[in-house]
Amino acid sequence: MIGVVVNGTKHSTIVEFFELFKTPWEFCRPGTRYDVLLCSNSLVPENSARLLLLYGSQQQAFEQCRGIKTWSVHGHDFVSFHGERMPIYGSCLLFEGQGNKVLCHEGTNSAAAVSMVSGAQAVVRLGFDLFEEVHHLLTKGQPAEFASIPTLELHISLLRELIVSQGVAFVEILPVPAGHRFIVCLTHDVDHPRVRYHKCDRTMFGFLYRALVGSVINFCRGRRSLRQVAVNWKAALSLPLVFAGLAKDFWNQLDRYLKLERDLASTFFVIPTKGDAGVDSHGRTRANRASRYASADIADDLKKLLSANSEIAVHGIDAWRDSAKGRDERERIQEITGTVEIGVRMHWLYFNSQAPLTIEKAGFSYDSTFGYNETIGYRAGTNQVFKHPNVDHLLELPLHIMDTALFYPSYMNLSDEQAGAAMLPLIENATRFGGVLTINWHDRSLGPERLWGDPYVTLLHDLRARTPWFATAAQSVSWFRKRRATSFARVTQDGSIRVQLATERTAADLPPLTVRVYNGRASKDNLPHSRSAAFEDFTIDKSDQVLIAA
Repeated sequence: MIGVVVNGTKHSTIVEFFELFKTPWEFCRPGTRYDVLLCSNSLVPENSARLLLLYGSQQQAFEQCRGIKTWSVHGHDFVSFHGERMPIYGSCLLFEGQGNKVLCHEGTNSAAAVSMVSGAQAVVRLGFDLFEEVHHLLTKGQPAEFASIPTLELHISLLRELIVSQGVAFVEILPVPAGHRFIVCLTHDVDHPRVRYHKCDRTMFGFLYRALVGSVINFCRGRRSLRQVAVNWKAALSLPLVFAGLAKDFWNQLDRYLKLERDLASTFFVIPTKGDAGVDSHGRTRANRASRYASADIADDLKKLLSANSEIAVHGIDAWRDSAKGRDERERIQEITGTVEIGVRMHWLYFNSQAPLTIEKAGFSYDSTFGYNETIGYRAGTNQVFKHPNVDHLLELPLHIMDTALFYPSYMNLSDEQAGAAMLPLIENATRFGGVLTINWHDRSLGPERLWGDPYVTLLHDLRARTPWFATAAQSVSWFRKRRATSFARVTQDGSIRVQLATERTAADLPPLTVRVYNGRASKDNLPHSRSAAFEDFTIDKSDQVLIAA
């Protein structure tokens, strides 16, 4: 059990951190013995913990009593742990003198964390505020230049390793379904389901330029094959026939997605209303944001997707800023799907600090907007579904990879091969940390003039080889709700911990959870276990429970 002592009011951030690092903890109660005591910018109470963790960027009694020289650095600094870089977004205190260096400050090669032994207690002093860092990640997010770093996962990994290194027995519920290495959530924003909806508008003329002129330029640069140039020219020249209904609409790629993902789950985010551009954070309206279709226009396609067990969610226009409009957007999609619980992703990823509460008031179950337009990676620093500090029920499914970020000339502007190389570290991080990797490949991206089908096929092949659980957005969020609903309870007679799944609050068809016990004794249905292993895993589902002996 971890006892937490804080000097501050960010209790919701602390609670959320321990939903992501799912292990027994509580706010410190006087007279209670804890295996680990974590203090953040606070006085240290009298304790007998085996491991004392002191976080904070302000000078504390620990270094004052030991004559350790300190100084502060500000801004976006990097610290490293076993050679792995982690950004610090608040102030960081550096140490010189006694103690073993635990974290190295990259700019000065000084210690950003030190450890020492005091009697029977190991003490680690870390020069930053853990919960301030977590709050920053879950609210403001990371700047695009640090998008490739799963910072929040690294904070969890560091804390876990500090505990494990001291041989402290503890239990954790892993952020990955039993039998899988991670979750993959394939999503598609449906922005342009038909080219015939765009007669003589900006989108059509942009398509013609990119298909006819841009293809030739990219061919000369080695970014397009002759076959791709021919496909784009053929599509452009067929436009009159498409508008006349005499040729197939080459932007209607939903059937191809169903074929590519025939045994996989996926989610389609659909715009509810036609011609509504919405309003941005500055009160401005950008006409080219308005959709040329409404969900009712493609109702037959949506029913086909539903019959293939795909999920239909809302690609919202104003839900992020107006709960009444968000409620209307939700109800329009629900009329087609008949689904009670429904999620949203904002068109153009419009979002601000008040958006989670507004979206929750509109009645949505989850949001999947928190990501980048211009790059790929971890805006919140995590692979995990999380809850924003100011909401009660709404969960955030973070967005990690978007095709337009990879290929648009104004963004990353990558070739197919470069895009594959850029996505690989995110796949490897998902394999390492668990959680869910959320991918957005737009509806028209398989067709002319984008022709981003080949890299998507390669991506699916690479993902299949790693045996993840392919889940819809709603299923991914529901599984994390199941994990969040699982409780830890002290067995008062001997201090043991019981792990119990709250089955009445979760869907019955979701994969089981994995409980990992480090350096301790545990039992499930009297199964034997190896005491020599550093950890032992147990699978729990439905009425299963695990008892970890004190």
